[in-house]
Formats: sequence, C-alpha cells, structure tokens
Amino acid sequence: MEITSNAFRERSARALKDADLQDALKNLKRGFQEKRTHAVARLPEFSDLQDRAVAIKDHTLGLLDFYLERFESKVEANGVRVHRCGTNEEARETILSICKDVGARTVVKAKSMITEEIAINDFLNANGVEPVETDLGEYIIQLRKEPPSHIIAPAIHLKRGQIADTFRQRHADFSPDRSLDAPRELVDEARQIMRRRFLSADVGISGANLLVAETGSVVLLSNEGNIDLARTLPRVHIVIASIEKIVPTLLDASVILRLLSRSATGQEAATYTSFVSGPRRPGEVDGPEAFHVLLLDNGRSALLKSEFEDMLRCIRCGACLNHCPVYGVTGGHAYGAVYTGPMGAVLTPLLEGRERAVPLPNASTFCGRCEEVCPMRIPLVSLLRRLREGQARAGSPPLLARLSLGLWAFCARRPALYHGLARLGVAFARRGRRRGFLRVWPRAGGWGGRFPAPEGTTFQAAFRGQRKRRP
Repeated sequence: MEITSNAFRERSARALKDADLQDALKNLKRGFQEKRTHAVARLPEFSDLQDRAVAIKDHTLGLLDFYLERFESKVEANGVRVHRCGTNEEARETILSICKDVGARTVVKAKSMITEEIAINDFLNANGVEPVETDLGEYIIQLRKEPPSHIIAPAIHLKRGQIADTFRQRHADFSPDRSLDAPRELVDEARQIMRRRFLSADVGISGANLLVAETGSVVLLSNEGNIDLARTLPRVHIVIASIEKIVPTLLDASVILRLLSRSATGQEAATYTSFVSGPRRPGEVDGPEAFHVLLLDNGRSALLKSEFEDMLRCIRCGACLNHCPVYGVTGGHAYGAVYTGPMGAVLTPLLEGRERAVPLPNASTFCGRCEEVCPMRIPLVSLLRRLREGQARAGSPPLLARLSLGLWAFCARRPALYHGLARLGVAFARRGRRRGFLRVWPRAGGWGGRFPAPEGTTFQAAFRGQRKRRP
C-alpha cells in the first residue's frame, strides 16, 4: 500500500464507515487491554523489570557492534551461517539464494514482521518459490491477499463469518456443506492443510524475538506451536532478525521476556518459548540440517546515537497499538505501512523516509496512552512530536494546520482565555457525545462519534482541585 497523505485520509474514512471492522476492533479492549491490565497487576515488580529492561537495551545499543560480533562468533561455532544484510534487497536475494541452493519449491513461514518489512512473500513467488504462512492469522490474510493489520494479531480486523467465507472460497477440497460456525472448526480445517505443508516444505523461515550474544541463541515465541514445526521439519531453517534484537545474556533475555508476553497478550509467558542455537547435531532425531541467520540493518544503524535511538528498544509487543484511540477506530490498514499504530507512526518514517510517510506522525491524539503501556518506556509522544517538528521545518504545513496552531498559540499566551475555552470545549464534547451533535462539527465527522468522551473536567481544574485537597 502507498503511504501518502490523501491515501491515509481515504483509508481512514473508509475504516470509520466499515461496520464489520468497527465491530472487530472491539476485541482490542476485550482481548488485549483488559488482559494486559490484569497480567501487570499480578506482577508487583513489573515497573522494576521495565527499568532493568531499558538499562539492558540502552547498554546493548551503546555497544551494538561488540554484541553483534560476539553473537556471530558464538552462533557460527554452533554450525550456523550468518549473513549481514544492509538493505531489504540484500536480505531478499540472500534468502532466495539459500532456497535455490537446496532446490526449494515450498517455504513454510512462521509469523514475522521483519519478513513483511522486506516483502519476501511476493519476491519468492515471483522467483518460483511458494511461501506458505503457518500462523493462523497470517494464513488467513494470505488467503485473502491482504497485509497484516496488527503486529501480533494480523487478522484482528476480520470477524469469524468473514474468515469462514474465505475458507469456503479458497478450500475447494472440503465439503461445501461443512459447518464453519465455531472457532474450533476453522482451526481444525486450517490444521489439516498446514500439516501437509509442513511435511512437504524444503525451507522454514522465521523471525526472532531476541538474539542472545552470550550463547548464540535465537529466542522464538509462539502460542500455536507452528514456529517449532517450521524450524524443525524442513531441511533448512532461515532466521531473519533486525540488528537491535540482540541482548547480551540469557539473564537479560529473561527480563525482557517477562515483560513481552504480559504486554502483548496478557499472558505470563507464551505457550511455546524456544531457545535455538544451531542445526541438528549428530545423534539428534529432529531439527534442520542447515541453519542460517540473517542480520538486517535497513536503516537502523543510522538511528544509533540519534534523537530517535529510543525507538530501537521496541520489542514489538503491540501494546501501543492496543491502547491507541486512533488505531482503535481505523485498524492497521489505514496506515498503509508494515508497522502501524504509534510505534509504526514513528518507525515507518525513520525506515522508509520521512517524505514518504508524512501523514503517519500526525495519526496521534498525543493522549500518551502508548507511552503509559510501553514496557520499554519508549517516549513515543516525544518522538512523534520531533517528527512533526521536522516536517514543519522541512516545508510549510497546510493552511488549516497553520491557522489552527496560530489560534492555539494566541490562546495559550492568555491563560484566562485558554482555561475558559478548555472548560467550554470539554463541556461541549461531553454533551456532544451524549446528544450526537458533535458529528456535525467541521472535520469531526466519523471521529467525533468514536473517541471516548472527556471524563471529569479539564486538566487544569483537576490539578487545582488536587492542590486544594493536599494537607
């Protein structure tokens, strides 16, 4: 999908009018927000673990070359071939070369956003190698020829009936009269197809949640078990990971893993956690004959020591997407990019070029919920603000934006006027949500009826009330 300002607005407008999408996105609250809240509440040391994880990642990024070299030496000693890839093109060509060397015709893939980043599926298809997604959500959207709409729940934009319709259209070998009303029936049908694919595949491809420099291990998390099948059954296993996934030790990895699953799905730990260090050894009954690790840069080293280095701490948990009011009403496809939500609004301009991703940093209310739930304490709002400031310096903002900011600056320099207008705005918004007339406000349209109404009064009034209550 093309990342342009007009396309973003058009996709957002369509998303707001899509009743099925709006219904499906309600799962963000039921399936992710509430479960994360409960999981964090059950771990009193969660905040301390965050501090440790931030320190681990900052230390590692400061010595990234050293830890990458240490990982490379360890993993090569385990019989793994390491490939350094500077660009997406290099990564695609490397994977294709490995597939051709073993005569691969079919590749089974575990869910991996980094393979979406390099667009490997289309590239393999164009070169005579069939990629098959084995994560259920990824498999569904592959059948529908759609990109993921979420970094951990790629098919969250779909309802069960839509998935059943897709299976009926694409699974021609099954009885047309079969029942697909229950989730179990959908899973069982997909499993029958995937098991055959696992057994016939020549190569398995996965991403990596972490890379451990101390042992040369690749850490893989899954709730479906498909990653372990994709890495053990084919003759060749390829791991592709971006360079910032490295951590120094197994203990460091355990700290981050305690945060990751709780932030992503509200679980204490993923159902399957695998530490993989190499191909099958003599005497072992399973595992690949050959193991390759691709370390992808694709612009990340340019972020080191920059004002955006904090973004390299991201562990792809998806918590910021799950709590973002913008993502919560548009879904991921409106962004027109691989990475969506607040983290995508920061990362996409940095990796793909700020001039190509102009609208994304503006797809935020700056409410701060993304920062509040980020396990790695990434200052997402500050990073988005810096991107907006860069856009303003690079060229004149649109007339409406200039007029709006000028009006805001005029009021902000007059506190009494600002506070009075803020009180009026809160009262109007709350009344508008109840009466429905907020929808007719210029440019409020679909947004006005979907964002939560303000609670209580203005921040200034609440702050004054707290001060008065202090002893």
